[in-house]
Amino acid sequence: MGFEPFDGKTPATVRELQARVAAAFERHPLCRGVRFDIVGMPRTAKGNWTVTMHSVAPDALWEASELVSDIQAAYDLAAA
Repeated sequence: MGFEPFDGKTPATVRELQARVAAAFERHPLCRGVRFDIVGMPRTAKGNWTVTMHSVAPDALWEASELVSDIQAAYDLAAA
């Protein structure tokens, strides 16, 4: 019987999260110009990291938020 920390989410470093979010944004035509930062935060029900987005076009905001939400559901920021 294995212990799964963080409700089964895969631990990832800031660089790994940056790479995953960047790849997801690059695949979506509306999100290619989105600039972002990964920000660690105190643990909540949704996780322990979030994304601050910069220069997001209004028509890309929903899609970018959905992509980040999907990644947050699968990954947790690993302890340093």
